[in-house]
Amino acid sequence: MEDLDLQRIFAAQLSDSEFAKLSKFIYSQYGIKMPPEKRIMLQSRLQKRLRVLKIYSFKEYIDYVFSTQGNDEIIHMMDVVSTNKTDFYRESSHFEFLGQVILPKLFEEKKQIKIWSAGCSSGPEVYTLAIELSEFAINHPGFDYSILGTDISTLMLKKAFAGVYPEEMVNMIPLELKRKYLLKSKEKTKKLVRINSNLRNKTRFLRVNFMDDHYAVNEQFDIIFCRNVLIYFDRETQEKVINKLCNYLRLDGFFFLGHSESITNINVPLKQLKPTVYCKIKN
Repeated sequence: MEDLDLQRIFAAQLSDSEFAKLSKFIYSQYGIKMPPEKRIMLQSRLQKRLRVLKIYSFKEYIDYVFSTQGNDEIIHMMDVVSTNKTDFYRESSHFEFLGQVILPKLFEEKKQIKIWSAGCSSGPEVYTLAIELSEFAINHPGFDYSILGTDISTLMLKKAFAGVYPEEMVNMIPLELKRKYLLKSKEKTKKLVRINSNLRNKTRFLRVNFMDDHYAVNEQFDIIFCRNVLIYFDRETQEKVINKLCNYLRLDGFFFLGHSESITNINVPLKQLKPTVYCKIKN
């Protein structure tokens, strides 16, 4: 693309009325709040799509998104709109509680457990869980597991499926676990690692929009992690989403929220075990 074309794209401004139209659509279809102070952020992120499509104004872009030809672009738009901060062993106390309390309890009841990482981004939470469950299996013969990772972003799901990460991103993983579960790139100039196939074979990934009435998930889970996702929703939407997720959680199953999230003053079938860790109860 010519420099002049790039200048035209980066000079494009998202007007208040254009922002209002997009933010209303994003909230109604995906539940993500876009207050006025996020206009510049949205403008900056969507300029990437203007560049790909060789579109030079947000009016033209919005017309395209809402046309019959723009259905696929909505998915690409949400890839750049959604926030995807994630880390291995993020909020590590959850994984300690999982290994020390929940897994031993579940192992007494059943040998095969299913976990859903809802809002998995590029996959570090999924693979952190896989590492912890694989370590638990070493000392518990017969134990097995599977993990489903879902996200709204197809771009993040592709990265999660590949399981390839920059070396600096895996710093939180203990050295002995890195040696056991990570593979370094054969190209020394590339500072990349890949999750080994044993862990990757225990996972699968699926695109899920929390705002859909029903999810394309046809199983019940023992544990659901939905951490640092609901903070982007208002309380009414949080209640709806948690209730829908709980439809896929077995009775007495475990539900994890992020440390900045809570179920205070919302009506959901969960009982607190400790801050941000819950157990499903009868309605």
